[in-house]
Amino acid sequence: MDAFQIHGPAVISGETHAAGSKNSALPILAGSLLTEEEVLLENVPDLRDIRTMLKLLGILGRRSERQGPDVILKAGKISWTDAPYELVSTMRASISVLGPLVAREHGAKVSLPGGCAIGPRPIDLHLKGLEALGVNIETHHGDVSATTEGLKGARINLGGPFGSSVLATDNVMMAATLAEGVTTIECAAREPEVVDACNFLLAMGAKIEGVGSGVLKITGVPNLHGCRYRIIPDRIETGTLLAAAACTGGSIFVKGARADHLERVLELYRQAGCELTINEDGIGLSVKGRLKNVETETLPYPGFPTDMQPQLMAMMALAEGISVITEKIYPDRFIHVQEFARMGADIHMEGASAVVCGVQKLEGAPVMASDLRAGAALVIAALAAEGESLVRRIYHVDRGYEKLEDKLEALGASIKRVKE
Repeated sequence: MDAFQIHGPAVISGETHAAGSKNSALPILAGSLLTEEEVLLENVPDLRDIRTMLKLLGILGRRSERQGPDVILKAGKISWTDAPYELVSTMRASISVLGPLVAREHGAKVSLPGGCAIGPRPIDLHLKGLEALGVNIETHHGDVSATTEGLKGARINLGGPFGSSVLATDNVMMAATLAEGVTTIECAAREPEVVDACNFLLAMGAKIEGVGSGVLKITGVPNLHGCRYRIIPDRIETGTLLAAAACTGGSIFVKGARADHLERVLELYRQAGCELTINEDGIGLSVKGRLKNVETETLPYPGFPTDMQPQLMAMMALAEGISVITEKIYPDRFIHVQEFARMGADIHMEGASAVVCGVQKLEGAPVMASDLRAGAALVIAALAAEGESLVRRIYHVDRGYEKLEDKLEALGASIKRVKE
């Protein structure tokens, strides 16, 4: 099993680039099942989850070819409608194939998905939405079996106890593009990744109104065609790289990053004392002196994203004063707190809030990634810590960051991948 060996403290400075968005690319890849024609996707990150999705599409009959940052999904019919446990269990986004499969083939069987251990993430909203379109759902032995005699448009509310669901919005929307009549999705997720999926479907000939709003109106069409489409830059990777520079007192410029997708994150970075430079080429950040404390809560877009919560905590572990970070999306997403404590961070929990008392320094230590974003946050903390750290279970990190160690090393980090 691989680990990151990191010697700190480092100063992360220089110029880098934002890769394509993982959370956009995964459902968009699944959406390619909606057409028999060839689809060319640009700016697709080369990640473990992406490779898993391409394997899954291959089993279903959608052959692919990677050419650098681009992926060509070959023309062809769907040859299989069962998504096996061996692939689905490692990646939550695999449930995204359910909507396209029932839309095209009127039936599918998908194993209940896996992914990061960040608390309960049921797929009830996916199933609720598909049932409203006329899909018969049965769940047994860990599989979801879905059949329909034909999808029909409906009015569907996808609001959940912790807000709207990005993947459920994608899944239901993709199915609705080939349904008879008009589908209205209320409480639709508004994240940039959902907008990206909408724009991809529009490029394929779908009819969607209200893109970027909480209400989507989809008028079904008989079929969709192939297209060429470019994936948006990854806002979470961008926020992570900016956090690494902020935590280490560096200066960084992330080419291709979109500030309009990170408004709440950048607002908090400013409050923490970071100086930001924003232009059409990307986002720059620099820090002079110690970071300042902030208070925030995770919320659906355009609020502060839950996927940036651990990285912000790494910053606040070294900030002046007391910070409070409240998790309102996944209240159990705090396993990384005990790992930060191993490095000397002063953090205690009060319900769904982490109270972070900034310390003068962190110390290198062996730590373990519990999930994708927690792993990235531990890497950030290790960069700022004094001495050697070993970040274990980095297969989590590999699911969402393309060659993270190479990017950080080019920016001044002493980091290498080692075998344990």
